[in-house]
Amino acid sequence: MFEEYFFKKRPNADKLLSFGFTDDGERFRYKTSVFSGEFTLEVTVDKFGSVDTQLTEIDTGEAYILYKTDAVGSFVGEVRQAVGKVLAEIAKMCFDSLSLYDGQADELVEFVKNEYGDDAEHLWEKFPEYAIWRRKDTKKWYLLIGKVEGRKIGYDTDEQLWIIDLRMKKEDKQRILSKEGFCPGWHMNKNSWYTVVLNDVVPIDQIKLCVKTSYDLAKK
Repeated sequence: MFEEYFFKKRPNADKLLSFGFTDDGERFRYKTSVFSGEFTLEVTVDKFGSVDTQLTEIDTGEAYILYKTDAVGSFVGEVRQAVGKVLAEIAKMCFDSLSLYDGQADELVEFVKNEYGDDAEHLWEKFPEYAIWRRKDTKKWYLLIGKVEGRKIGYDTDEQLWIIDLRMKKEDKQRILSKEGFCPGWHMNKNSWYTVVLNDVVPIDQIKLCVKTSYDLAKK
C-alpha cells in the first residue's frame, strides 16, 4: 500500500489528537486540503496503527485514487508528492519508533538493514540496547552499538550517550581521532576500532560512510 512506505512506527494517541486528529472510538481521523486547495485529504489511523488515505476532488466531489497506483505523469506525480508530504509530517509528529533506538542510532540501524540486509545480534542479556552486526561471509563484526556514560569516553557529562564502534586501519587512527565526535574504541582494540558519538555532532551521512568503510575492512 502507498501509505505503508511512511508508517513503520507505532501511533501515539496523544500526539495524534494534538496534531488535529479526532477520535470516533474506532479510528483517528484528520482532514486537510492539499495541492493548492484542489483536493481534500482524509487520513485515518485505526487502533492497530494501520493508516489509510482518501483524496477527494473539491470541485467534483469525486475520489481520486491514481496517487495510490503505479500511474505515471507529471500531475499524478505532483499530487502523490503533496499527499506524501502530509503523511511524512504525521509520521514524524504522531508516531513513535518501534525500535530500541532513537535519533541517529535508529537511523543507522535502518540504514544497515537496507544496505546489507543484516540484522542486529543482541549478545548481552543485561544490556538489550547493545548489539553487533557482522558480515555474512567472514562472520567478522563491523559495527557495535550501545549506550555509555559520557565521562567514560571523555565527555564532561553523566548522561548516557548512544555510540557506535567501527573498524579502522591502524595508520588512520590519528586522523580519525582528531575529529570532533570521534573517540578511542570503547571496550575494543584501540588500534583497530574507534567510537563515534551519536549526538548529531557528526552528520549522519558521514557516519554512514564510516560504516561502509568498517564493513569493507571486515572482509579481510
